[in-house]
Amino acid sequence: MPAPAKAAPALLDFTPRRSARAGFRRVQKAKALPPTRNALIADYLALCELDPEVEALRAPAPAAFFELGDEVIEHVADFEVVREGTTMLVDVVTDDDLMRHPLRAAMIRGATAADGRPFAFETAATIQAEPRFGTVRLIRACKRTPVTAGDRVRILHQLDETGTMRLVDCAGMAMNAADGVAAVLALACEGLVAVEIDRPILPETRVRRRKLAYSDPFDF
Repeated sequence: MPAPAKAAPALLDFTPRRSARAGFRRVQKAKALPPTRNALIADYLALCELDPEVEALRAPAPAAFFELGDEVIEHVADFEVVREGTTMLVDVVTDDDLMRHPLRAAMIRGATAADGRPFAFETAATIQAEPRFGTVRLIRACKRTPVTAGDRVRILHQLDETGTMRLVDCAGMAMNAADGVAAVLALACEGLVAVEIDRPILPETRVRRRKLAYSDPFDF
């Protein structure tokens, strides 16, 4: 006698499907943690290293005094930054640190020390802003790229002659390098050339000779 026909639901094996659903509920994508203050400081120093407008950093900055109404606050900023001849004070803060920073209220109208040095915050939003943040990472990834003496002289001499070149043309001067672009970016990490960091790395990215090497306060 033939076996009785089973109902359609009974012919389906729902066990793997139920297990997969349960596993999906248990395994959820981990929420990205906000960057730590040390990570932000490292990223900020990398930006300053490749920013041709930054001439020098001092860490920590000399103490400064700020007038907040009838109160005078003494504060030691993380960095004293010289940018195109102008000296300013910078604190690198996480979002949580910003909420309880003693100068947060003063920044609503702009904070300036009694000696005239302007003060500013650098946060994850400003430090990791794109495309600058991604461009800096691409450049720093080439830091250990070897550049022969011949390629070094040819690249720097051509920049001395022309003033500014496109990255693709500048890379063409690296005759001994496996990757001419990486060779040029390695020279940027040495502080010998300045590369546009506010735009993505493109063939037309502008490169010029950097006359004044960046002064790193920690010798990174």
